[in-house]
Amino acid sequence: MSAVTDAPRPSLAARAPWLIVLCGCLIAMLSFGPRASSGIFLLPMTSEYGWGRDTFGLAIAIQNLLWGVGTPFAGAIADRFGVMRVLWVGAVLYGAGLVLMAYSSTPGLLHMSAGVLVGFGLSGCSFNIVLAAFGKMLPEKWRPLSFGAGTAAGSFGQFLFPPLAAGLNTTIGWHETLTIFGLAMLLILPFSLALAGAPTAAKAGERQQSIGAALGEAFRHPSYVLLVLGFFTCGFQLAFVTTHLPAYLIDRGLSITVGGWTLAVIGLANMVGSLGSGWLSSRMPRRYLLAAIYFARGLAIIAFILLPATPVTAIGFGIVLGLLWLSTVPPTSGLVMLMFGTRYLAMLYGFAFFSHQVGGFLGVWLGGLLYERLGSYDFVWWLSVALSFASAAINLPIVEKPVVRSPQPAAP
Repeated sequence: MSAVTDAPRPSLAARAPWLIVLCGCLIAMLSFGPRASSGIFLLPMTSEYGWGRDTFGLAIAIQNLLWGVGTPFAGAIADRFGVMRVLWVGAVLYGAGLVLMAYSSTPGLLHMSAGVLVGFGLSGCSFNIVLAAFGKMLPEKWRPLSFGAGTAAGSFGQFLFPPLAAGLNTTIGWHETLTIFGLAMLLILPFSLALAGAPTAAKAGERQQSIGAALGEAFRHPSYVLLVLGFFTCGFQLAFVTTHLPAYLIDRGLSITVGGWTLAVIGLANMVGSLGSGWLSSRMPRRYLLAAIYFARGLAIIAFILLPATPVTAIGFGIVLGLLWLSTVPPTSGLVMLMFGTRYLAMLYGFAFFSHQVGGFLGVWLGGLLYERLGSYDFVWWLSVALSFASAAINLPIVEKPVVRSPQPAAP
């Protein structure tokens, strides 16, 4: 009887993997929503304070860059000590940044709040950390679909928050809207309790690696380097569209409501695209899937900028782009896990995401800067097309095999 009583209790991942997926998806939805709504606040803030779009764009560019800078470090801490503490710190910083953004009456305060605080906050509580937790905690058969589900949940945040932000801006004001969004980030704290698993230890027979050794191994691996370089384009396009698309549509004679709903349908369609990408990631070579996604994005952008601007073309572009939006994430994270295992998954995916966010920094910053210099977004749109086709080519030579390691020597 005592043997039965003293048996270790199965882990939460073994007893209720659906609960881990559900709570992780709620975190991804909450954290992705406000940052996907940044374009809704561009015109109200620049109009009230007399700033150029380059001022607002630089703040969001800083946010994207610091999100990328912080993610590998947040991932390394999560790999070492577990994800719950990282999620808590990230949520508090994120919420504080949004509330301070509501009262940022100078460019310096805007760059500190929307840029620094929100950027570092996102590095600790965004879907990147959630996906790493899924890879570590869930049984192998749950992982491909859970990567798609976590990414799709972030997309639902993008569907929910931009029209909500547009509606609240017109009813209670943009200051109050940002404050509400900031307080909502505190809901991440209770949801993160389900992800409070122990850090992943090295498996039997697997070499005990230090963080430095893991990084050296990754950056000497040509396929990882190609994957990191290709992910740059994804960040460039997503950040540019999220921040500047509503203003671009207004410039072409459409309303802020159309801009909000275009961002919303991107998020809604991306739920389908991300889940489909997660499903396809386990059924076809991931490098081909990534190349197809980037190539299709280039074609979609060409069609959008050449067609007349109408609500139908804007929403149609949102649907097509949404299907391709974060569908790069499941195959990218899956390739990192295939190459290097789960031991340092959060950190190594974090470095790939850093490349993504360097692209995001340039997409947002160049969008605002070149608009002020040239009076239009045309150059950045065509640059985005060129990057799409380049990334499609970059992903094709990737070799989808685990890195070869010698077994850990037995202890004398």
